[in-house]
Amino acid sequence: MSIVGTGQFFGSPEEERDKLLRDLMAQKRDRTSPSGIPVITLNDGNTIPQLGFGVFKVDPQETEQVVTEALAAGYRHIDTAAFYDNEEAVGRAIARSGIPRGELFITTKLWPSRFDDAEMAFNESLEKLGLDYVDLYLLHWPAPRNNNFVRAWKALEGFGERARSIGVCNFLPEHLDRLIDETTIVPAVNQVELHPALQQRETRAHARKHGIAVEAWAPLGQWRYDLAGEAPIAAAAEAHAKTAAQVVIRWHLQNGIIIFPKTVNPERMKENLNVFDFELTAEEMLAIDGLDRGQRLGSHPNEKH
Repeated sequence: MSIVGTGQFFGSPEEERDKLLRDLMAQKRDRTSPSGIPVITLNDGNTIPQLGFGVFKVDPQETEQVVTEALAAGYRHIDTAAFYDNEEAVGRAIARSGIPRGELFITTKLWPSRFDDAEMAFNESLEKLGLDYVDLYLLHWPAPRNNNFVRAWKALEGFGERARSIGVCNFLPEHLDRLIDETTIVPAVNQVELHPALQQRETRAHARKHGIAVEAWAPLGQWRYDLAGEAPIAAAAEAHAKTAAQVVIRWHLQNGIIIFPKTVNPERMKENLNVFDFELTAEEMLAIDGLDRGQRLGSHPNEKH
């Protein structure tokens, strides 16, 4: 049986919408990072900046400069993965920045093909990043057909302070239930595909039940459908004089979701951070909630192996 840490978790249940919005207005989240970005306390007591920067599909040859620009814009949470093949470039940008290590939150991930030699893969990631520890280390997919994610998770449990928090990506409730039943530590995070057209309500409710924070990958739907053409998003953007992307980022934040939109455009980096001077109304939030149509853009978790 697994144990849960003692930290607070700001969940995202629809039935607690009014309470969440009141808390947001009264508290402006529980605290903020030095850059002014809200932070969330994970179930292990560690904190994570709620808005970060992702480097999925950023060319390794461009990643160092892109991450340097993101750090200059004010991001302090960087999400990478061994599979992205750009950990070394992320590490160079971190070293080049001069930002104290304690002000940064670095996430990387273990690909399923390395589940059986997790510690070796983890050490390779640390070496590429040039770091003594990462703030969050994730199993990238459950790959249930391989039947080894529990074994990999037990390896992560032994990394101690070299992985300050550990979590998973793309785990369905059935995968999490098995993990929780057969291991010691409840994941701090479950990173899943989540955007207005795929809102993952069942997965989010299951995470809330176990004190697991939810992170969204593809938070803007990878622009594979027209966010600005969705009426509730367009209406909120006009009402607040914001872009469609800013409205959707704000929707995630007010739902308690941790996000890290990706862009290689320095102006768009700044724009994506400029979301703390307005709040969506309860009616606007509910209207965007109504856009859920189960539109998955990536692989189904049971298909990846």
